Amino acid sequence: MKKIKVGFLGGGSFASVLIPSFQAHPLVEDIYLAEVLPERRKLVAEHFGIRHTFSGVEDLCASDCDAVLVFTQRHMHGPHALAALEAGKHVYCAVPAASSVDELHALCRKVQETGLIYMMGETSYYYPAQILCRDRFRKGDFGHFVYGEGEYLHDMSHGFYEAFKNSGGDQWRRVAGVPPMFYPTHSTSMILGVTGARMTQVSCLGFRDREDDEVFGEGRNFWDNPFSNQTALFRTSDGGMARVNEFRRVGMGAGNSVRLSLFGTRATFEQQADDHHVWTTHDHQRECLDDWIECADLRIPEGRQIDPAIALDQQGFQADFRSAYAKVHPIDRLPAALRASDHNGHYGSHHFLVDDFLKAAVFGLLPPVHVWEAAKYTAPGLIAHQSSLQEGTRLEIPDFGGPGPNWEMLEAHMPHVA
Repeated sequence: MKKIKVGFLGGGSFASVLIPSFQAHPLVEDIYLAEVLPERRKLVAEHFGIRHTFSGVEDLCASDCDAVLVFTQRHMHGPHALAALEAGKHVYCAVPAASSVDELHALCRKVQETGLIYMMGETSYYYPAQILCRDRFRKGDFGHFVYGEGEYLHDMSHGFYEAFKNSGGDQWRRVAGVPPMFYPTHSTSMILGVTGARMTQVSCLGFRDREDDEVFGEGRNFWDNPFSNQTALFRTSDGGMARVNEFRRVGMGAGNSVRLSLFGTRATFEQQADDHHVWTTHDHQRECLDDWIECADLRIPEGRQIDPAIALDQQGFQADFRSAYAKVHPIDRLPAALRASDHNGHYGSHHFLVDDFLKAAVFGLLPPVHVWEAAKYTAPGLIAHQSSLQEGTRLEIPDFGGPGPNWEMLEAHMPHVA
């Protein structure tokens, strides 16, 4: 069975969380690490037993790794992914895919030209709520799509200050002030990952920040962005409507910070703030879906050394980084080594992210969140921000098309790897 060498570009918190799952996967031959900070590079490499280390993207792309896994600062994802593709490497990229529409077009062109695999690591696509809704939507249980709500409600004080300080260096505030709608994919994918449609038009409003931490505001960040919260209303290509909230100053600290509600002509799914999940139908049937969607707690074995570069709370682990599967997760398709692992998180999504990318790269099949899907999830937020700067002017969202007939989807051919 073919195996590949994968190189992590960036050794921060999310990379460190995923390294054990890549190491455990039977399709991985070796792990490489590129990290610009020498202390972090040494710490992570020693902890995980990584023998091949590099100082940056150029050296990693010049190595014999088969795939580059991009975990750098958000606004560098597009350029770093393009550099890897140009070097002939498959790409796994943390969200978002890019920070401009031009970068998204360039990524789509490069994948089509090279035939290389690109996957955006969108955790929400594998969240239990989206998996359940996607299955029921495909069966026709929702009827026609009418309206969807996707929300990412993450206050700056809930780990974001620490994360940006960890990755942004002395200028972390100028990076932390990124427009909320430049990080839209947790929300947009919750809707589009179910319906398969795209967003075609947007009108967005922003909340001008009023805090004194010098993060948001004209002249304070790389984007001159004044907004800490943004709300967008979208038209979708299937004739429906959608609302997306991206909030970074919000008095909401309970339940899942990423939420979905979906309204169809025959049924509705609502994910509520208290983590209850309710299915209702037009003939007044009501079903609680908590038992299918609630993830098991991931217990960290006593005495296990905490993975480095993760210290986002006093225990050294962010809560999102320690959750296992829900009943709705299709765990039978995962390799036994992942199913047995105590490294998982983001509502059981980590193992599916790793498995889908590796199978896609090894077998030459498109993963669910391929480059055109990544553009479809990312672009609505980029255009929404432009709308908010114009006080809600309705703007068109570009269509990036899709894979040509020469591509086959991983979901249609899911190869089993023991």
